[in-house]
Amino acid sequence: MAKIIFTTVENDRIELEATSGTVMSLAVDNFVEGIEGSCKGVCSCATCHVYVKPEQMEWLGQPSDIEQDMLELKEHATEYSRLCCQIEINDGLDGLELSVAEHD
Repeated sequence: MAKIIFTTVENDRIELEATSGTVMSLAVDNFVEGIEGSCKGVCSCATCHVYVKPEQMEWLGQPSDIEQDMLELKEHATEYSRLCCQIEINDGLDGLELSVAEHD
């Protein structure tokens, strides 16, 4: 089981646990403010934009070309940006901390 920690734009801290699925699904199912997942996880809307703690970026590997293309369209994207629809939950992500990005 992995504990995923979200910090919303309003600085609310939400700790959730899961064993599988995507981080976006976990957030949407638990009503994490700012994570919409409008495209249902097919990497075509970027409404699940989050920032990963710098020291945890290596946990996730590199984003796919499609994810990178979507992130390039985001005004607030940084080198620590990811789309959480593309992050599959596994035990190795236990303690992952994500900050929800502002919507463009």
